[in-house]
Amino acid sequence: MGVVVKLSDELILLAQPYATVGHRSIPKQIEHWARLGKAAEDNPDLPAAFIRDVMLSEAEANAGQLTDYKFRV
Repeated sequence: MGVVVKLSDELILLAQPYATVGHRSIPKQIEHWARLGKAAEDNPDLPAAFIRDVMLSEAEANAGQLTDYKFRV
């Protein structure tokens, strides 16, 4: 479901370089920040970098990019 949302020019300008580096459109970058922010609010005891890494791991698993962990003995 798409919804039109008015965003400040400042937010759009802030998102531009992050979108470029992340190979995302500006709306997708802002959506990414919103998901990360929601997860951070839902888990206030966890660092944002940890939450981001968990989200990345989940996306990799969903894409079938899994490898077996080999224990050292």
